[in-house]
Order: sequence, then structure tokens, then C-alpha cells
Amino acid sequence: MFSYTVSVTTGSQEFAGTNDKVSLTLVGSERCSDRTLLDKSFFDRSRGSVVSVDVSVKEILGDIVLVKLEKEKLLFNDQWYCRCINVTTPSGERLQFPCYRWIANEQEVVLRDGKGRLPQDDDMKEYRRMELESRQRLFRWKEWRTGFPLSIDANTSTELPVDIQFETAKSVDFSLNFLEAIANLGLNRFMKLFQSSWTDIADFRKVFVKIKNTVSEHVMQNWNEDLMFGYQFLNGCNPVMISKCRNLPDNFAVTQEMVESSLDRGLTLQEELKAGNIYIADYAILEGVQANATDPDTQQYLAAPFCLLYKNSQNEILPIAIQLSRQTAAEVFLPSDGQYDWMLAKMWVKCSDFNVHQLVTHLLRTHLTSEVFAIAMYRQLSAVHPVYKLLIPHVRYTIAINTAAREKLISESGVFEKANGTGGIAVVEVIHKAMKTLTYKSMCFPESVKARGVDNKDELPHYYYRDDGMMVWENLLIHRYVCSSGMKNCPQNGEFPDLLKTQEQLVEYLTVVIFTASAQHAAVNFGQFDWFAWVPNSPSTMRKPPPTQKGQVDMKYIMESLPDRGRASWHVGAVWALSQFQDGELFLGVYPDKYFTEQPVMEATTTFRKKLVEVTNIIKSRNEKLKLPYWYLSPDRIPNSVAI
Repeated sequence: MFSYTVSVTTGSQEFAGTNDKVSLTLVGSERCSDRTLLDKSFFDRSRGSVVSVDVSVKEILGDIVLVKLEKEKLLFNDQWYCRCINVTTPSGERLQFPCYRWIANEQEVVLRDGKGRLPQDDDMKEYRRMELESRQRLFRWKEWRTGFPLSIDANTSTELPVDIQFETAKSVDFSLNFLEAIANLGLNRFMKLFQSSWTDIADFRKVFVKIKNTVSEHVMQNWNEDLMFGYQFLNGCNPVMISKCRNLPDNFAVTQEMVESSLDRGLTLQEELKAGNIYIADYAILEGVQANATDPDTQQYLAAPFCLLYKNSQNEILPIAIQLSRQTAAEVFLPSDGQYDWMLAKMWVKCSDFNVHQLVTHLLRTHLTSEVFAIAMYRQLSAVHPVYKLLIPHVRYTIAINTAAREKLISESGVFEKANGTGGIAVVEVIHKAMKTLTYKSMCFPESVKARGVDNKDELPHYYYRDDGMMVWENLLIHRYVCSSGMKNCPQNGEFPDLLKTQEQLVEYLTVVIFTASAQHAAVNFGQFDWFAWVPNSPSTMRKPPPTQKGQVDMKYIMESLPDRGRASWHVGAVWALSQFQDGELFLGVYPDKYFTEQPVMEATTTFRKKLVEVTNIIKSRNEKLKLPYWYLSPDRIPNSVAI
């Protein structure tokens, strides 16, 4: 008799056990073992517990190529989570079989050893084919709304494959989460006054009673300063809108005479444009979009403004002209205007910025694109493919969070429309427009900052989003391959490549995948409370139309324009909930699940972690000297995946 020792590591973060029968079979190159029933004591243990069993056979099985787990349903359909299985052969050879899956229903799971294999090098192509066919039946494409990227074919979270669902500790009910945040922040008393305007700007301080946050408090105190307004285009929560302006748009009616007093170098506007000191934020995507009309008691409005920005001789970014309409004869608001005219014009820019951030920068360009990559991975890559092993930590919970969002956040009557000017039909309109500019190169971080003309550190200093993003990008030296069939609504001239011919192309493509899911999402998500919680700084909607003339508004008009008490409470509750790290968050480079077993790969991962620590220390050292630290792209605060 010969004995194989099988060690089973069991348990998820929440639950390990099952009352059903689970059996194990070793499949060798020459023969198979008999089925071995695992003792129930295996399943009454906590996460990470290891239990061993001996499998006795009369003859050597040959090379162990598969481990089969079979689950038999008894009275109830319990689920059991298997982390990995190690097999020690009679000769002492130790083999690792990663699993990290739920065993559910009357299910057979076939595990292969941890060695990465490309399709052309795989001598078990039939198993590979069967695995992918099974996955393709589970992970089906669906166009949720016309013009959206393709997503998973599931209407509710419970319809998802069990392996990608949230575990029980992580709630996916946005309404309950936001209401809980509202309660925790002490905002319940305002929810009863949903249509009621605030009295004055200082009234918004009531929202901050229970909040202790250095950045948000700084914003509250300095939000109306032009310097704070300009700074946010570089290092706020939507740092992707600023572009160098070489030529003024034809329908932007700003003139030399208007901005002359704002230019401190003694140059004309044209000379400043030529010198590269003029920047612009253009919200053309909102032109013609129908504002949220889901509440018959409250009219809401959108604008598509231009905001002209100036880098002065102190290297500060300041607003020097704002036009709220695309018409060439539109009024241009200036810093020299009356305080209420200029204040409201800036509020309109920030309202537009907030709504573009929510739907384009955040939802489309991190959440929805990452889901496309995730589904494609599951459909096209076997579990033994090296790229699958590298990519799997970076798609954790992404499909689940997006499914929950479609179900309860951006759906009809969802939470999103309770507070935001782009709620209702505007969600579809904006995403449809944004898909026309979603190109592969626009998702390559170095290309995106270069295309906006903001890549030069000397020309535009203190742009920490760019600087830290480049450090993270350059350290994501990863080799991955993902099919891109889900991007069917992108422009033809900016297609995502369907064929990668060189290693360099592969590295770039898959760095896009990982950077988008980790760093880019962190940069535009976890600062939401910091920068958006003070409602006058980032109104989620406006209840009065944008002004068309100067000298017509006062503080009463401004307060009637800003979100009412109820909408402001939903807004603050939402940005609070969305900005929180999760319990057990896994940050960039932290991979507790060992999909790889090869020593060179594990060594490369260790090196990668060391590089990330170096980047973290560089950012920490810089932040110690800053009045407002920028930490959103510090690797120790970048979760691996889009999961909130």
C-alpha cells in the first residue's frame, strides 16, 4: 500500500462549514484513487485551518495531475469554501493545488496544480476547454442599457456565480448603507425637510457636527477662495479635467480685456496661451443633457461650462473666466465681478465637475471598464493561465459591486437620482456620450496626461495625482493578457486591441487593466468625502437655472440654487459611505491567496512589494511637508480592486 497525504486549507473570511458530504479523488497520470470521504470535522473550522487526511492506494498513481472535489447535497444546500489543497506523494514530492472557490450545490470541482501553463504548452487541453465552456455559460455578456459597456448577465446579486458574490459581511444595499451613513453623521433630522432650503452658507456646517477630517474641514474653511478652487483641478477628487489651452474654443467669449487684471506677468492673453500658462476645464459632455426630472416637486438644472485657469508666476492655478453656456454671446463671469456672481459661477463649475466625476471619471472609467476586463478574464482564461493568476486579485468583488449598483444605485428609482442633477435619464445620456471618447490610449496613464498637455513637471508643478500616478504606473511591471470584446460601444479609431504581438504591448495593456482597477479607482473614489462633503464646494445638483446676466443674484438666490436639506443629506451620506475602506481590505501588492506556486514568481512579487514600499515612503516624506497631504495614490492606500 502507498499513502498520499492530502492537506486541505479551508474557510473563507466568513464561513467555512457545510453539513453536506464532500469527497476527494486524486487523479494521476496512470490511475485514480478511490473517493475519500472527508470527515465532517474538516468543515467546523475557522478561516485558514489546515486538516490532513491520508489517501491509501495499492499502486502508485503516477504524476498527480488533478484533484477532484465532489459535494453531495443532504437536507440543506450548504456551501463550503476551499482555499487550497496540498498533496504529498509517497516519494515526498509536495504539490500545491490552489482552489479559492466555494463548493456549492451538488457540484464537482476539478483542481489543477499551481504551475502556470499557456494554452500551447498545456497537455490537458480537454480539461481546459471544458473549464472555459463552463465559465462561458456562467459569465454571459449583456448590454444593461443602450450605449453602455457590456456587463454581466445578471439582474440581481443573488444571480451571480457564487465565487464572485460578496461574502456575508459586506453589504451591497446602497440605500441602507447611505441611510446608515446619514444616521451616523447625525443628519436624520434634515431628511424630514427634503424640499427645504438651507438658510445660508454657514447653515451647511450643521452637516459637519460629527465629522473630524482634516481635508474636509480645510475645504469648509477655504472653499470660496480661488486658490482652493484651482487646486482641486490638480489634486481633488476629479483631477482629470484640467488640460493645457493653446487656443480658446470658438464659442468661449472670453477676451483679453476681461482677464487682463488676472494675468500677473504683464503678458497678453494670447502671449500667456503661447507660453503654456493657460489651462481649461471643459464640461461639453453635459451640453444638451436632460437634468434629473424624477421629482415633480423640484426642478433641477445642468450646465456645460467652460472654466479658464491660469498658472500665475507663483505656480498657482487660479480661475480667471467662467462661461456657463455654450452660446458665443453668453455672459463670461470674472473674479472682478460681484462676490455673489463669481461665487455662483464657481458653484456651477463644481456642480458640473461633480456630476462628470460621478458618471464618467468614476463609474464608467473605473467600475464599468474593470467589469469588462473581469468578465473577459473569466470567459477566456483558464485558471492555470499565468495571466489569470496575476489578474484574479484585481477583479475581486468588481462584478458584484457593479451588479449591486445597477440594481439599486443607478437603476430607475435608484439612490443616485435622489440627490444628483444627472439622475434619471441623464445617466444613460452621459454614459452614451462618454463612450464616444473612451479609447484605449485614454486609459493609459502616461498617454492620458500627455494628451491633456499636463505631463511636464516643470511646466505644471504640484500635480501630485500625476506624479504619484506615474510612480505607481512605472512599478506595475506586469505581464497579462485579457480579451476586450466588451468595449463594443467605443469609437472605431480608438479600439481596444484584439491582438497583442509583442511583450511590450502585453505589458502596457495589462498595466492598464491593473492600474484602472487599483490606482485610478483609488484616486477618484476615496477622496469623495474629503472634497465633496462640503456641499457649497461640490453641489450634487442645482435647483435654479444658471445665471445669464451679472448683478442679478444674491445670497437668497444662491441658497435656493444649492441642494435642499434632504438632497444635501443624501449627498453627504453617499460620499461618506463610498469613501470608506472595507474591513479586511487588500491593498496593492497584498495577495494572501497563493495562485502562483513557482518560486521565480513569488520572488518577483516580493520585489514588487518592496518597490511599492519605496513609493509609499517617497509620498509619505513629501506629504509631511504639505499643508494638504495627497495620499490617494500611496500604494498602502490603494485597494487591489474596484470593490466599493
